[in-house]
Amino acid sequence: MTLCPARLEPVFSPRPWGSLSLAPFFPQMSKLAEPVGEAWMTGNECRFATGPFAGQKLGEAWPAMPPEWTGTQADRSATFPLLVKFIFPKDKLSVQVHPDDDYAALHEQAAGGRGKTEMWYVMRAARRAEVLVGMKPDVTLEQFRSAIADGTAENCLERVPLRTGEAVFVPAGTAHTIGPGLVLCEIQEHSDLTYRVYDYNRRDAQGRSRELHVEKALEVIRFGNQIGGKIDPVCVKPNRAKLGVFAQTLFVACKYFAAEKWEFRKYAIAKSSPEHFDLLIVLEGSGEIAWGERNERHAEYSPAQVWLIPAGLGIYGLKAHSPTSLLCTCVPGDLGEFSRRLAARGISGSGISHLVRR
Repeated sequence: MTLCPARLEPVFSPRPWGSLSLAPFFPQMSKLAEPVGEAWMTGNECRFATGPFAGQKLGEAWPAMPPEWTGTQADRSATFPLLVKFIFPKDKLSVQVHPDDDYAALHEQAAGGRGKTEMWYVMRAARRAEVLVGMKPDVTLEQFRSAIADGTAENCLERVPLRTGEAVFVPAGTAHTIGPGLVLCEIQEHSDLTYRVYDYNRRDAQGRSRELHVEKALEVIRFGNQIGGKIDPVCVKPNRAKLGVFAQTLFVACKYFAAEKWEFRKYAIAKSSPEHFDLLIVLEGSGEIAWGERNERHAEYSPAQVWLIPAGLGIYGLKAHSPTSLLCTCVPGDLGEFSRRLAARGISGSGISHLVRR
């Protein structure tokens, strides 16, 4: 089967807290009749726009993909492992939490049985934009239950001001909400399990409120010491003596995903891993992806696109027509081996110890 970068088409999801315009990322979605909150970039219903699976839905193509596409460590018996979303909040999201894999496997088999650990990269941030992530250290379960009842649940969470280019790690069990004035790229386990505890008494046009899941949420929320929050990244400056080396910002690596940002003005050279596929999430810029023995094959990339890079593609190039920034994410498999690969790139010791979340 032909190996090549393959682009996926997004699927848009209405949300009561969403926006009526997704411009400039999706200029065709600028005058919407109902608010859209999320663009699912790698959902099961997303179709391939290019490559040998063109026209197929990701959820249908994934089980039949050979290891040269998925990587040798992939589990094709389950759903595609990574869900990438763009989030467009015009209003606050509900105060919510996601269960971990063990809880989901025990209680949520009908919903897929997979928990949800995630990270957010800030694509746009208005002045004073913020998220709330993690319980304040002195808040107890009973105090939080009372706060839910009297409508002050968000006062129990830590406020995290955000700027464009920052990132937040949200492991399963971390209570959170997202405020307005942000556009986020979310990288997560492929799960849509959410337990809402407070939704600001919002109602739809028929006067109905969204379902809350308070008891389940209280079973999975982490109180006391928190392990989520704003990420302290590691920045790797380009070595200009080497061809195709580009600026990298390493955000996080856990057993579910690793994520880093690439920035370049002219070109970059990368190499796929036989162990796993990569996803390139284009944030800004346009240009070409080139591959093949002599880089004779080309595909044009643009902002707000996601490209699946097959595990067996090998060396490929990125030529920028305009300054480009993108996120590269994968399922790293063995974290010890992943740390060794980082060390081979000159990133080791204290520089990565806080990035690898086991």
